[in-house]
Amino acid sequence: METNFFEQVAGLQLKGNLQITIGNGADDNLVVSVMLNNEQCGDDAKQLIPPLSLKGTAKDLDEGFFKQITTPLQTVSGLMVNMEVFMKQLEEVQKQSAMEKDKTDKAKKEKESRDKKYREAMSKADELEKEGKFREAWVKVPEPNLYPEYEQEIRKRRTALSAKFEPDLFAEPAKEEEMETEPQGGFDEDNETDD
Repeated sequence: METNFFEQVAGLQLKGNLQITIGNGADDNLVVSVMLNNEQCGDDAKQLIPPLSLKGTAKDLDEGFFKQITTPLQTVSGLMVNMEVFMKQLEEVQKQSAMEKDKTDKAKKEKESRDKKYREAMSKADELEKEGKFREAWVKVPEPNLYPEYEQEIRKRRTALSAKFEPDLFAEPAKEEEMETEPQGGFDEDNETDD
């Protein structure tokens, strides 16, 4: 007698390994334990899924075995696939979260490093200013484009330091306010003489 047992198992389209244990029960009954195990599923909760147990005579099991196991095993198979997908997505989220945390930490460290360099440069400029070395202090003040968040402060500081520079003998003289002056030795209408 030929059976189509394996064709029916293949027709279930289960993901994982189907484990069937058959034992003898009381009163010429058989006890069949069916369990689906999907090793791809990384969630330990799959261990909580109990095996499906069937009891009956060989004839009863031949007639109703697949009818009884199809829905529960397909449900378990789908559940394990969903658990597997969930676990993969969870891992991806954790990786992304770690990456974002690393990015945030890196940006924070970079900002702290930049702020430290800025404070050191300004401190050096303060020391040089106290020593009366205004030009050297001006040079130590960082470039405004390197620290846009401190641009106004840097510009004010540079302006204040440059105002303390000693006058440069070779620079053009500063323009004084225009004063009203009368032409000297020029043509005067009142002193006009006819020759």
